[in-house]
Amino acid sequence: MNHPLFEKHHAKLEAALNAIHTRGYWAAYNEMPSPKVYGETAADDGKKAFEAHIGQKFELNQPGTTGWYGGEQSPYGIDLNVQYPVCNIEALIAAGQVAMTAWQAAGVEGRTGLCIEMLDRLNAQSFELAHAVMMTSGQGWMMAFQAGSPHAQDRGLEAVAYAYREQKFVPSEATWEKPQGKNPPLVMKKHFEVVGRGVAVVVGCGTFPTWNTYPGLFAALATGNAVIVKAHENAILPAAITVRTLRAVLSENGIDPNLVTLCVPDKRETTQALVTHTAVKSVDFTGGNLFGQWLIDNCRQAQVYAELAGVNNIVIDSTDAYKPMLRNLAFTLSLYSGQMCTTSQALLVPAGGIDTEDGHKSYDEVCADLARSLTACLAKPEVALAVLGAVQSPATLKRIALANSGTLGTVLLASSKLNNPEFPKAEVHTPVLLACDAADESAYMEERFGPITFVVRCADTASAIALSERIVSTHGALTVGIYSTRPEVLESMTAATWRSKVALSINLTGGVFVNQSAAFSDYHGTGGNPAANASYADSAFVANRFRVVQRRYHV
Repeated sequence: MNHPLFEKHHAKLEAALNAIHTRGYWAAYNEMPSPKVYGETAADDGKKAFEAHIGQKFELNQPGTTGWYGGEQSPYGIDLNVQYPVCNIEALIAAGQVAMTAWQAAGVEGRTGLCIEMLDRLNAQSFELAHAVMMTSGQGWMMAFQAGSPHAQDRGLEAVAYAYREQKFVPSEATWEKPQGKNPPLVMKKHFEVVGRGVAVVVGCGTFPTWNTYPGLFAALATGNAVIVKAHENAILPAAITVRTLRAVLSENGIDPNLVTLCVPDKRETTQALVTHTAVKSVDFTGGNLFGQWLIDNCRQAQVYAELAGVNNIVIDSTDAYKPMLRNLAFTLSLYSGQMCTTSQALLVPAGGIDTEDGHKSYDEVCADLARSLTACLAKPEVALAVLGAVQSPATLKRIALANSGTLGTVLLASSKLNNPEFPKAEVHTPVLLACDAADESAYMEERFGPITFVVRCADTASAIALSERIVSTHGALTVGIYSTRPEVLESMTAATWRSKVALSINLTGGVFVNQSAAFSDYHGTGGNPAANASYADSAFVANRFRVVQRRYHV
């Protein structure tokens, strides 16, 4: 008999399994913050739940608690002052190992049902989570709700579906019978047990503290592992809410809640000791190259799934929808102040200009028209504030100032600071647009995270495509794009992305943008270039998180 939660969520699981096979549009969790979907009081209840955390100790009742730590700085300038338990990492690891025994006994179906129950519970808390994401990451409200809650939950469910599928490929038992000619056959009974590899650590990021955490978290859980969530020091609250919810679901279903714990290190050495511990067998990370490469180089006892920095780029060859193209690019570059791992940084444009339905446009005209389109996109203050959100990190503010100074290229459009009446202390900055030559590689050929974009003057389209491929191959990218009306150019760009192993968006002029990634349909990252060594999500993202242990005997 299957676990009751597996039966409860079986239809949703089957729909998710169908979605990862067909790759069409499907979503388990509604992206619109509508009272018809989430309940008439959900918005108010969620905001009150978030506000109740401010200035308080966030109790989790975890083992090995030695003190309290906080200090998140909201990009919107509000005082959070939430304190979180600091726990001894040996205690967290030991408790996780103990909890894994019952988690393994729950079986594939039991773990799957419990994981989907966790995701449903998180979905019911979507407004609380959205406020926590918004106030720690600087995302605008709608992005914080969608990416921080239902989209993140969909990504988590996607990982659960892959994990279930891969584990179910392994039969629980088999009868092995080998013919022996005239002699009786050799007959053995064999049993195959799916076993988690060990304790998993998921290292959170400051800009997408749920969207980039849930895939690894649920992939590790669903495959039988205990998970320690190491929150980003400036985005602890969304992780803490998540961990508390998962612990509650486990407790309610007779599973030791210490299967999932929160780690809030008060110093980097603690994090390093955690991820290199011999009991830790997988590490998920999203963030900068420096620490990401350190993890890959030093966590030799673990499988590291790392999403690192890259230089996303778009080749602009020609278009038959010039103004829609510019509007699409302007929104792409403005969304969340460019603080997305998928935002385009380099626009590669032929020095001779591009052909459009409005006639030929020179390189300088493309630059000027894009600057005007950016200005128009953000002309209404209420729209600008909603789209831009707030700048998450002081380091990003320094990068904006450097770009504004003109030392990286010709300033086509300077970044300016906007006032947010609701949050007067918020750091809101419009994008900066720069022009440079392809030879100026030191300017554009490294990730400059934030609202900073280069329009790179290339010799021609062929050299632009070659440059795009070289950027991806040497520095990595999660997304590239192409605008062209010529089939041979599209074919050339497609071939280049196959070689460099990066996702390609072609002639986006409508309501889909190159920096958006849809769960169950888009593979986020390929694992094939320096920007990421794994993908959200595919079989490889889950299959190495468990092991099959067999036993056999004669019948």
